[in-house]
Amino acid sequence: MQNTEFVLADSGIRQLHARFVDAVWRKDTEAYAACFAEDAEWKIATMHIRGRADIGSTFGKLMAACARVQMIPGMPVLEIGRGTATGRIQITEFAKMADGSSAMTLGVYYDRYVEDGDRWRFQWRHFGLHYRGPTDLSAALVECPDYGPPPGVPGPDEPTFTRRPPSS
Repeated sequence: MQNTEFVLADSGIRQLHARFVDAVWRKDTEAYAACFAEDAEWKIATMHIRGRADIGSTFGKLMAACARVQMIPGMPVLEIGRGTATGRIQITEFAKMADGSSAMTLGVYYDRYVEDGDRWRFQWRHFGLHYRGPTDLSAALVECPDYGPPPGVPGPDEPTFTRRPPSS
């Protein structure tokens, strides 16, 4: 791949992350859903959501419990091909809940991206939760698998986790 192709893809994917973070901050369901390809998959908190419309709907339901969420993305690590890419990005999230409580989340999004028309979109997202709790990091870490160095990503059947222990 030529450097110019990599730079253009990297820039487009960084803009995708910026649009994603902005949509979360504004609780904008349509803008959030537009970050995903029509047939995308989103795996988070033991859920596996398929399709842009269902992803937007689920996002809206999740955000109803929040007054505001500030996401701080790290730098994406990318492997870029022709019109597709895989990557991972670390996320720090501060949430002010509608009930007045707050929480901090640390995790990693493992992504597959696709160039779709004039922009990059998420084709597949898998959220690896590492922490959710008080901002002083006093809660226990979540035992989340390590998928190795980039471009290592979870397999398609790999589950996602929540901070709650699984029910027996």
